[in-house]
Amino acid sequence: MGALGQLISRLEGLRGEMVSSILGLIPLKGIGPENGGDGELRKAEYLQRLMEGMGFDVERVDSGDARVPSGIRPNLVVRYPGRMSRSVWVVSHMDVVPPGSGWETEPFSPTIREGRIYGRGTEDNGQAVISSIYALRAMRDLGLKPEYGLNLAIVSDEETGSEHGVKYLLSQGVFSSDDMALVPDAGNSEGTMIEVAEKGILWLRLRVKGKQAHASTPQKGINASRIAMKLALALDDLLHSRFGEEDRLFDPPRSTFEPTRREPNVENVNTVPGVDVSYFDCRVLPRYELDDVLSTAEALCNIFRGYGVEVELQVIERSEPSFTDPNSEVVERLRRAIKLLRGKDAFPKGIGGGTCASHLRRAGIEAAVWMTTEETAHQPNEYCVIDNIVEDAKVMAALVLLS
Repeated sequence: MGALGQLISRLEGLRGEMVSSILGLIPLKGIGPENGGDGELRKAEYLQRLMEGMGFDVERVDSGDARVPSGIRPNLVVRYPGRMSRSVWVVSHMDVVPPGSGWETEPFSPTIREGRIYGRGTEDNGQAVISSIYALRAMRDLGLKPEYGLNLAIVSDEETGSEHGVKYLLSQGVFSSDDMALVPDAGNSEGTMIEVAEKGILWLRLRVKGKQAHASTPQKGINASRIAMKLALALDDLLHSRFGEEDRLFDPPRSTFEPTRREPNVENVNTVPGVDVSYFDCRVLPRYELDDVLSTAEALCNIFRGYGVEVELQVIERSEPSFTDPNSEVVERLRRAIKLLRGKDAFPKGIGGGTCASHLRRAGIEAAVWMTTEETAHQPNEYCVIDNIVEDAKVMAALVLLS
């Protein structure tokens, strides 16, 4: 049995430990302060103990953040050297989004049903965290020396901008410019989609200020909600029409402009609101400049200022589009590993979601996004498939074992 065959056998033998590890991870939550949580420290401490118990040296690279009780946002780094100086990083994240409503189980009490583990953070991104740790564990157990080094970066703050996560690691010089990266944070259920491009991202905040009044005498006020709703609908139509071309590399193939959150205003029914705040999530194809989207939105806001209201347009998140050559080495190695282990031909694709890969690409690091996923992230009743935890670990290890 060759090295890869030994590794496959070893990972199958570790299936029970993988399940036990993710069951211990999910109750520790890891919600960021923007979403009302206390951060990722408990998860980081749990994972650090887990990996140190396996014999790994774990480096903590903590970013300061006064918004969480601990004052820190932790990041974990583990290095496993190969025969060559170049390394492949597997970059996964500890933070999760809030559970929301509609759950049939307790979101942070993981439940196993029919080969699935239900709970918030199981698929996004607990599955990848555990797969990457045990890929490393299996190689260490067998004493294998891979072609390239296999390094892990398990980061904070992916869901809300990555300032305290992968962007902080980049600022601290953790990665080398000739490294490659696998970011297991998007894919399909067949494990055949390799994400090589991401749309640009704009999160816009629209604040309309009118004049509050009693609802029985609306002429004494200016209804901020009415104007804000008209503005949102007009902006929705304008952006979709002006930036409406398609690119079939991406799924969906067009830019998307979604009105999402609205902040509460007046608490009672019989008051005309004087302030209305709403948000847009824009995912823009690389062929368009984000500045053009912003100038288009600002021009429309100017028109609505003619209704006698103040309109403030604020960018609360901005991320330029990113791209990895589909013929790059990391993509080719990933294709070979998938073909060898699963007998399937993988294909490149672009997405609207934002991952850690975009920050790595902008730093000059080849990054491919891949995992086997049921695409339940951010949904109620999120789950991961146990088989996917094990099978993805095999691909991660094969990625550096192949000559």
